[in-house]
Amino acid sequence: MRYHVSMYELSQDDLALIREKQLAHLATVDSDGSPHVTPVWVDTDGKHVIINTAEGRVKHRNILKDPRVSVSIVDRENDYRTLWIKGTAKFDSTGADEHIDAMAMKYLGQDKYPFRQPGEVRVKVIIEPTERLGH
Repeated sequence: MRYHVSMYELSQDDLALIREKQLAHLATVDSDGSPHVTPVWVDTDGKHVIINTAEGRVKHRNILKDPRVSVSIVDRENDYRTLWIKGTAKFDSTGADEHIDAMAMKYLGQDKYPFRQPGEVRVKVIIEPTERLGH
């Protein structure tokens, strides 16, 4: 199945929120068709929303089957400063180990991601925003 929807361009306010130390929630479509929501660290390249996960996790398996996702971010200091988007996701393993280390620095203040498991293969989830929800 291939999904193609026109792209939503992230605003400067959206990008600012993503670049801060804010927790996001990623919704994927589970194997039974129900939503699966996971709290995730979030990043951007200025065009896409980027998260990092390990191959084989539920969100990874779900995106392999159906790339449609939603992301929600709420500012920890201001509940009314939010970003909710729908998008399509794809994987990129290029630089994924370095990316998770950068996320560990952003969120934990640590040079290396401390929760790595033996044999774990990291991937970046590149989300192309297709629609902004809410205001």
